[in-house]
Amino acid sequence: MKVSLFITCLGDVFYVNAGKATVELLERFGCEVDFPETQTCCGQPAYNSGYRENTKAAAKNMITSFAHSEYVVSPSGSCAYMFHEYESMFEDDPVWQEKAIKLKEKTYELTQFLTEVLKIEDTGSEFHAKATYHTSCHMTRLLGVKEAPFKLLSHVKGLEMVDLPNRHDCCGFGGTFSIKMPAISEQMVDEKVEHIEETEAEILIGADGGCLMNIEGRIKRNNKPVKVMHIAEILNSRGEV
Repeated sequence: MKVSLFITCLGDVFYVNAGKATVELLERFGCEVDFPETQTCCGQPAYNSGYRENTKAAAKNMITSFAHSEYVVSPSGSCAYMFHEYESMFEDDPVWQEKAIKLKEKTYELTQFLTEVLKIEDTGSEFHAKATYHTSCHMTRLLGVKEAPFKLLSHVKGLEMVDLPNRHDCCGFGGTFSIKMPAISEQMVDEKVEHIEETEAEILIGADGGCLMNIEGRIKRNNKPVKVMHIAEILNSRGEV
């Protein structure tokens, strides 16, 4: 099975280890992974800010970059869902819309791909810690990936999972929302950090770089003793603490 890695901007710059873990996981389960070097930003920041027409250039580049791919897998539910938006973006251009639909149909978030395509729920990983999991908005509400992360984490040897109170609440990042509405965003992420503290977890796990960056930033500013990790790192672990 051939898989193309859609690394995302945040994955490429800030969450390199999550990208490496994603590749190692896929290869462990028999996938041949390639990395289209022409991939760039999927266009989500501009699109969510209302610049629909300006986003088309980025969308066309991404559609072209992954045209050869059998499957496209990303360690980000938010960015994976952006490929679904391309279909409506090109509603007045049947040629590009057809290409967009093909890309959408073969694109998966990592945990979604592991459970739905590879039919794997136990990655054979081991990680000894008490952890809680943050559910990101785009991944759960738009992409519809809700149970896959919990199924996979439940099989990690040594990992004690604690439910995060109000876990479905937004962390306050919301892409450009955190820039346009910083005061509101700050209150939202403070509430998220308070709930994380309530769990007494050592590790906060998530599947979207944007959420992790936002929450981790607030945790560090508040000097809280919680480590933030991408789910790919946990699923690829071999007993680290």
